[in-house]
Amino acid sequence: LSREDFQRIPELAINPLGDRIINAFFPEGEDQVNFRGFMRTLAHFRPIEDNEKSKDLNGPEPLNSRSNKLHFAFRLYDLDKDDKISRDELLQVLRMMVGVNISDEQLGSIADRTIQEADQDGDSAISFAEFVKVLEKVDVEQKMSIRFLH
Repeated sequence: LSREDFQRIPELAINPLGDRIINAFFPEGEDQVNFRGFMRTLAHFRPIEDNEKSKDLNGPEPLNSRSNKLHFAFRLYDLDKDDKISRDELLQVLRMMVGVNISDEQLGSIADRTIQEADQDGDSAISFAEFVKVLEKVDVEQKMSIRFLH
């Protein structure tokens, strides 16, 4: 599949984060994804069934685990892939999400407040650990799940 194939999907075309989601399917520097890579990324969105929560603790963590779902979401914000979400990265994603409906000043205020609330180590950025802490009460497993077949 190519990027153009993904861009033809109406739900991705209208999603403000569509390009970021599409990019998640492609390995660095690649313009095509094979079936295995496609399914591997899609697996992040598989719901966690009750019987999966008690599976082998020594086995590999499934791609649809809470931790892996959070890593996937974090990477949508971490545009420069430095393992931190800076104010500028947060602003870029916020701009993608709200378009021109909110002024730059208001967006800056939202970004500043978000970082102020999440940043625990004082580096003016949000690390993955801080991201996880902010979302600890959010039902990520449900919000990042798509039921494909029943």
